[in-house]
Amino acid sequence: MSDQFKQVHSLMTLLQNVDVGLVVLDREYNIQLWNNFMESHSGLHPADVKDKCLFDVFDEIPKSWFKQKAESVFTLNTRAFTTWEQRPYLFKFKNYRPITGTAEFMYQNSTLIPLKSSAGEVDCVGLIIYDVTDVAVHRQALKAVNNQLTILSRIDKMTGLFNRGYWQERFYLEFKRLQRQPDACSLILFDIDHFKKINDSYGHSAGDLVIKNTADCIRDCIRETDIAGRFGGEEFSLLLFNADKQQAKILAERLLDVIRQQVIRYQGEQIKYTVSIGIAEYSQHYTSAEIWLELADKALYQSKHQGRDCINLAD
Repeated sequence: MSDQFKQVHSLMTLLQNVDVGLVVLDREYNIQLWNNFMESHSGLHPADVKDKCLFDVFDEIPKSWFKQKAESVFTLNTRAFTTWEQRPYLFKFKNYRPITGTAEFMYQNSTLIPLKSSAGEVDCVGLIIYDVTDVAVHRQALKAVNNQLTILSRIDKMTGLFNRGYWQERFYLEFKRLQRQPDACSLILFDIDHFKKINDSYGHSAGDLVIKNTADCIRDCIRETDIAGRFGGEEFSLLLFNADKQQAKILAERLLDVIRQQVIRYQGEQIKYTVSIGIAEYSQHYTSAEIWLELADKALYQSKHQGRDCINLAD
């Protein structure tokens, strides 16, 4: 056996057994090489695909998109790449790895390389398929965790409403939007009447139940587009889009009625409570978001001064 033949034989053995997919396509996208990796994951023997058009055998490959990639390789004699972030896979192979069993299919990166003939012309394209399922699954899991952490950083743990920091962030952004595009929008501030007395009489655990119950009442009354937050210990804030002060008052009255009907049962005791509410509608005359917030707070104070369990609108 000549040394040259041995080298060719060794190279073909390497190409067949390397742990990546190797495919060679001619100018008409007919398959000329199909290694063991591709056979193992597709279930197709090289003889089954030899001289067959890639798009006839694998119709899941978007023809126009892949041709656009490959034509640049043929024409410019340069490499092209695809990643799983752009397209999860080129060949829809099942994922058999036990470690990444959560993935239904194999995530893939691929490289297209020009292959020259003896005349120096690019007459074939080599396609290398990398199994990156582990990387993709881990990165997606990390992204999901980060997204969850972002959500948790915005949420008040006790009530499930937005916390004060995130609610204020949304409030200030909305104020800037209204300055550019004036629209009806109302701010509601309210707090639980005699909350300290509830804590002193029944304990802080009972107070926590009252706060959680109030949050549930808010969710029952507001629309999906409204922004609700826990502004302080027993104080809550609502931002109502496309709602003037009279429309906001209707929602506030419904909230008052719902809370009046609540009965918190704690250690054999029945706790009833009320809330006081202040409303301020957005005005173009406001030079800052703080002024809007202060007016709603003053309306809330008026409700408390008038005996609580009522609503006041800011002038």
